[in-house]
Amino acid sequence: MTKVSISAKDVKQLRDQTGAGMMDCKRALTDSNGDLKAAIDLLRKKGQRVAAKRADREALQGLVVTRIDDSSQTGIIVEINCETDFVARNDEFMSFAHSVADLILASRPSDLDSLLSLPLQHGRTVGETQTDLTGKIGEKLGVRRFFVLSSEEGRIIDYVHPGDRLGVLVSLAGGSDLIESGRDVAMQIAALNPLAVRRTDVPKEIQDKELEIGREAARLEGKPEQILDRIAKGKLERFFKDNVLLEQPFVKDASLRVRDVLKKAGADVNEFVRCALGE
Repeated sequence: MTKVSISAKDVKQLRDQTGAGMMDCKRALTDSNGDLKAAIDLLRKKGQRVAAKRADREALQGLVVTRIDDSSQTGIIVEINCETDFVARNDEFMSFAHSVADLILASRPSDLDSLLSLPLQHGRTVGETQTDLTGKIGEKLGVRRFFVLSSEEGRIIDYVHPGDRLGVLVSLAGGSDLIESGRDVAMQIAALNPLAVRRTDVPKEIQDKELEIGREAARLEGKPEQILDRIAKGKLERFFKDNVLLEQPFVKDASLRVRDVLKKAGADVNEFVRCALGE
């Protein structure tokens, strides 16, 4: 079979369509005897092979991205991973991450499998696109998790900490300036990582565990048996102060608690989502 001459124009056309490196494009065109469609298939197959080879690698770097709809009543947050921080700053990886965030907000998929099967671009699904990108970049990458938060009353506020490794969505109601209150609360959640909004939201098994830990710690300190429960309850109160959002000291003014700040603003927190990279 006569080998077809591969021109720089052919290579550029393939590169524009796939984003693959110039040498990879030239090799694929050579192997496919200049057939553009076959060359695209070869590059995609290469992506699948690279993805398979790197399947057992840890991907703990990446980006956390948020989006809020025009009504401010629905927000999304998504974590997309790669192996190195260098790739997390790669333009194509960032473009993929932001495209996925837009798609989640528009489509509201029910779970990760549903998201991965949605079309993203060029007739490729999210799952296929991340496999293609893995082959091109040479690192394991992909969508790890996402959350959708909606509020029929009030609004959703988002906050992404500088560096794009930590993000928060918070649902607030009431108040005349929920944006300022919401941002303060979101930054509080980012900084102090509360377990729940209210102490009644803390699961009973966690409360029981903290009580038992408190009792055992007091017992080991030689405290009398009859006061162990009282000591354990005191430790549980401190646990609530540290881990319940409304009871935490306010990060901007430790003399206040978050509930005091919200009360002054006439606002209330319904729920929140905190997403930290690799957590």
